Parts: sequence; C-alpha cells; structure tokens
Amino acid sequence: MKRKTFFTLIIMAFVLSFFVTPVGYWGKIWLMRVFASPPDIIKVEDRQQIDGYDWKLKDANWDLFNFNESKGKVLFVHFWASWNTPSAAELKGIQELYDRYSNQVDFYLITNEEREPVEEFMAKNKYTFPVTYRIVGEDAPVKIPKIQGTYIIDKNGAIAVYAEEPHDWDNNTVTQLLDSLSNTP
Repeated sequence: MKRKTFFTLIIMAFVLSFFVTPVGYWGKIWLMRVFASPPDIIKVEDRQQIDGYDWKLKDANWDLFNFNESKGKVLFVHFWASWNTPSAAELKGIQELYDRYSNQVDFYLITNEEREPVEEFMAKNKYTFPVTYRIVGEDAPVKIPKIQGTYIIDKNGAIAVYAEEPHDWDNNTVTQLLDSLSNTP
C-alpha cells in the first residue's frame, strides 16, 4: 500500500469516527466549546421585564416549588436536554459559573426530561448544579425555547441576557455582568 493511500485511509477513518463513535460526540462538544463566544448583553434601556414569578417547577427530588422564591434575586435560567449536544457543550462552563456564583445568583437549570436519564448524565459528567424539572404545559414567565436557551435576569426581573444558541458562559463578559447585577441594590 502506498504511503499516500495509507494516510488518506487514516484521515477518512478519523473523519468517519466523528459520525459513528463516542469520539465524535466528544469531538463535537470540544469543538463547540472552543468556538463558543460570550453571549450578547442586552442594553439596560432595551431590557424587558419577565411576566412575573408565579411558575411551578419540580426540584431534583421531584418536589414542587414556585419560582417566586427567587423574586428580588439575580437569576441564571438555562433550558437544556441531556441528549442535546449543544446543551452538553455549554454545561461545563455553567458548572464553573455555578461553583463561583451559587451564593449570589439563583441557578435554574431546567429540563423537561424524566429523572433517570438526567441523573445518569449528571453523575457521568460529575455536575453538581441543581437540576430543575419543568412541568410541561405550565405557564412560564419567560419564553420557553424549543430545546436550549439561557436567560440572565436582574433583581428587578429585567432580562439582561437571552440566548438560544450555545455560548461560553464562564468568561469575563458574564462574570462582570453577574458581579454588576449582584452588587446592584
């Protein structure tokens, strides 16, 4: 076999591995993380208010609670699904943000999946952020994205960030925003 043919086969096998093996899954996640940018911050004068805080959700123990427990606090609300590759790519940065800001910001990482696949995903990836389960059909104070989306909401209920595409959440843009929102009375 010629050397050129051998290298061509190696490259083809590598590219094919992205489609049919776990290497591809982790490769896609890595690429999404590398190319993720910080989210756009909405100008203060353009921020819209959420539609209140009355929203029933379930915690990790499947107990009901109300979103209004977070009224007057800075909120990080992220919709995700364990089976969605872009969602999985964002969660590492969100975990790092949670580790740094969990005492200043209320985090809601919301999914509408069943508990078992979510718990398995969380354990496999060693994530410790709190999982919140959405009750399908329950009215929400924000627009529910199709699969993933993120809101950062200030203490007065104004939306400072809204993004449906994957972003890098553990960066200076977001940390400066959270510091600013947390220190505002």
